[in-house]
Amino acid sequence: MTIFQGLKVLDVASYIAAPASATILADFGADVIKVEVPEGDGFRKTVLNPNLAYSEHNYLWMQGARSRRGIALDLKKPEGQAVLHRLARDADVLITNYPLPVRPRLGLAWDTIRALNPRLVYASLTGYGEEGPEAGKPGFDATTYWARSGLADLTRPDADGPPANPANGLGDQPTAVTLFAAIVTALYQRERTGQGGMVSTSLLANGAWANAMAIQGMLVGGHLVYRQPRSRPRNALTNFYRCRDGRWFILSLVTEERDWQGFLRVIDQPALADDPRFAALPERRRNALTLAALLDEVFLERDSAEWTARFDADGLTVGVVARSEDALHDEQMRLCGALVPGEGIPGTGLTVSSPFQVEGAAKSHPRHAPAIGEHSDEVLREAGYADDEIAHLRAQGALR
Repeated sequence: MTIFQGLKVLDVASYIAAPASATILADFGADVIKVEVPEGDGFRKTVLNPNLAYSEHNYLWMQGARSRRGIALDLKKPEGQAVLHRLARDADVLITNYPLPVRPRLGLAWDTIRALNPRLVYASLTGYGEEGPEAGKPGFDATTYWARSGLADLTRPDADGPPANPANGLGDQPTAVTLFAAIVTALYQRERTGQGGMVSTSLLANGAWANAMAIQGMLVGGHLVYRQPRSRPRNALTNFYRCRDGRWFILSLVTEERDWQGFLRVIDQPALADDPRFAALPERRRNALTLAALLDEVFLERDSAEWTARFDADGLTVGVVARSEDALHDEQMRLCGALVPGEGIPGTGLTVSSPFQVEGAAKSHPRHAPAIGEHSDEVLREAGYADDEIAHLRAQGALR
């Protein structure tokens, strides 16, 4: 038996973060119903973005909307809203990220939903929060999580360089985990009180949380220190280096006073132990540029796999800078449950799973993402609609 077996979830959201929280619930057995507009969720077309990996398959929809049943409703029509409200009366969770000003027009406002079902958990995701002058402003992970939080500014290659562009979904995926945590917290509260309630989070709050170390430093009157170019590090032992095979890895010798001698053994440079420029930590900091230039030459002598094996054997930490396609052959990703078999997935047949396990609790086998309105009739029949009522909704344009 899965943890959330019997839990009914309405995913009335679009794009990435809010629906992804429903995916986690589905991974642990919840019955998730995707409510999308008759023409289909706009996320279905995101795969056409020229900044994304090209494929003949809509891999974003496969991964982002898996393990759901799909119903297509026109919530601009009263008949469509009536269907949503009927579904909400029997649901445990409703997830939405529609902009706050739009929700009343679609019958999605919290006050409306709360009156239908006092046990329901209403999960709200916004760009900038529920209060304040920007509460109704739309936000995306690039603009709100990444740029507004200060993360883009901090990841410049140097103080004068341009801000870094984020990877796609970099803020959405962790924000989804936060929204999931809020939902589960509210469900736990419901077990104690019998009452549902509203939970909320925002891309802005999650971006601030991700950048908490730097922001907290500023809150206590600190001074921001920008990174230097890779060739001019402040610490040569926490830096990127290129290997003979052209791959990069990051050296993270954060306990260097303890590990310095072992590090020199791994790189076959024992003579550096007697070099006064590097003999102690203060000298290594003062001569970081010289040490980095020396290490550049050393690490070009071997391939990344050989360096990784040597560091692993000595218990020192390095991380090869993986490319996304490396996941195809990453055995550890499969063994730790990050990649799992999924229904309807071409190629490897694998999909990216939600990022945690619960001992003794099996996850549901990922099912194919729904076509537009694929399960409309099935869902409505379960809700008590007769076939002639379903036909009428379709004729009215409220149902696809």
